[in-house]
Amino acid sequence: MVLKSYKPVTPSTRHLITTQEPTLWKGKPVKQLTVGLSKSGGRNNLGRITTRHRGGGHKRKYRFLDFQRNQIQEGKVLRLEYDPNRTGFLALLKNEDEKLSYILAPQGLQEGQILTSGETGDIQVGNTLSLKNIPIGTTLHNIEIYPGRGGQLCRAAGAQAQLIKKNEDGYGMIRLVSGELRLISLECKATIGSVSNADHQNICLGKAGRSRWLGRRPSVRGVAMNPVDHPHGGGQGKTSGGRPSVTPWGWSTKGKKTRHNLATDRYIVKRRK
Repeated sequence: MVLKSYKPVTPSTRHLITTQEPTLWKGKPVKQLTVGLSKSGGRNNLGRITTRHRGGGHKRKYRFLDFQRNQIQEGKVLRLEYDPNRTGFLALLKNEDEKLSYILAPQGLQEGQILTSGETGDIQVGNTLSLKNIPIGTTLHNIEIYPGRGGQLCRAAGAQAQLIKKNEDGYGMIRLVSGELRLISLECKATIGSVSNADHQNICLGKAGRSRWLGRRPSVRGVAMNPVDHPHGGGQGKTSGGRPSVTPWGWSTKGKKTRHNLATDRYIVKRRK
């Protein structure tokens, strides 16, 4: 994985920085593992906008991923692929029965590598096994919260966690990148290594059009609006809003915690920073 910057021969390449991965598959994805993806425009099932600044974007196909790693107990990596629906790359596996499946590609995975999934296995990048059989200090991703549900933690590009402790009560302690310490059952599975495409955070789109290709619509600052449109609007000349940052509906933002207490909160030993 390398970062590529462009000479400013056109306005669109003036600040453009992209990632280059020469080993990625240049063709189309496996047809039986994809389905057409319809755009929501940030609207829910009632047609109301619940997430603003969404809409448009390039046409996509959704890839079905095996987050549980139950479909293939032992498979060979055929190729690495780009996925427009997520920041990390995918790996196409094939088992002895010629069955194919997509998984999240960890950093350092190569074509032709043999991966295993089960209760036990070798401590090798890409292998999935139970936490009870993983040594303390191992880097993990695609971690289950409940046994058998499939990986739910650490699935974005470059994401990783670390197993730092095993308790006698059947729970292990995981340290997330945010600094949060969480207890997870040792019966849950996790994949060795970190997610690929760690340089995704260093990408610079370079122009507004690239944001539109990704389905991101423009966002207007509240201080540039009129008082009837936003609490920060109005004033003589340029102002800073005159109050702590809020949404157009007056709700506090920029640091305001909106997470509700869930049933799983009792498993959080230390909150994120």
